Order: sequence, then C-alpha cells, then structure tokens
Amino acid sequence: MQLTDPQITLRPVNEGDFPFLLTVYGSIREDELMQTGWSEQEKLGFIQMQFDAQHRAYSGYPDTEFLVIAYAGADVGRLYLQHQKNALHIVDISLLKEYRRRGIGHTLLSGLFAKANSQGKVVQIHVEKNNPARKLYAELGFQPVADKGLYLLMRKEFDEKASLD
Repeated sequence: MQLTDPQITLRPVNEGDFPFLLTVYGSIREDELMQTGWSEQEKLGFIQMQFDAQHRAYSGYPDTEFLVIAYAGADVGRLYLQHQKNALHIVDISLLKEYRRRGIGHTLLSGLFAKANSQGKVVQIHVEKNNPARKLYAELGFQPVADKGLYLLMRKEFDEKASLD
C-alpha cells in the first residue's frame, strides 16, 4: 500500500510485538476503565483477558493481514486488514492516544482507499456507535450500511471519477 507520508510505515506483526499490541489495546479501553473504580491490577488483568480473547477471535478471520503502524520509526498502532473478494475490511485500526489526531489515520485510510479503488473493491469497517473516530470516517465518505447493535457497519465506495481525498 502506498502512503503519502514517508514517516508512516507498516510491517507485519511478529511474536515480539504482543506486549506493544497489548499496550495499544489498553490505550483504547483507558477511558472506559477509568469509570470502573477497579485497581490498576484489576484493570491490567481485564485488559489482558480481553486482548487475548480478541486476538483469538481475530486470528480466525481468513485472509487477514496483521500490521504494526510506525510513525517516524516508533511503533504507534495496529492495522488489521481482511482481504475479502469485494472489500478491504478494516478489522481494527488503533493508535496510541498520543499519536491520535495527527493525520496518521487519515493517511492510512487514504492509502487503503487508493488500494481498494485500484482493485475495484470497497473499504468497510465496524465502528462502535460512540467511537470518536466515526466523525473522521464520515468526513472521508464512509456511509453507514448496517446497524449491528453497538456497532455500525460503514462502507466507502468508489467510482472512477471520485476523488480519494
């Protein structure tokens, strides 16, 4: 996938990345866990249990790439991408809190759009209804196509004349 910012790179996940991926997962659950009143040990145990369950579930998705997102040489997030017949399905895209709102997600999504468009595919993602990133997805042209309870399935379609930005 071609990215317009040379500081952003992707590489396949390896066994040594699991502590980092756990940290990324914990960062996306941080606000939620602050409301529990749990001790730090209880929070860490919960995060580990949930991360392990999520990893097992995602590992069962066929034709999925598990990628680490790096920015300026530092690991900053994860991108899990399933290659379906007619879609690039974003299983997960997450950045550490301190790297959000810097244009990294926009750059990654623009690269995915170009790749999908060149392959005649759509880009889709399940998004929690209260996820602040929904605003970015809507600004980039994702449309809700199915209500899945806590989640919306959102899709970005392309035509030859559409701009990717």
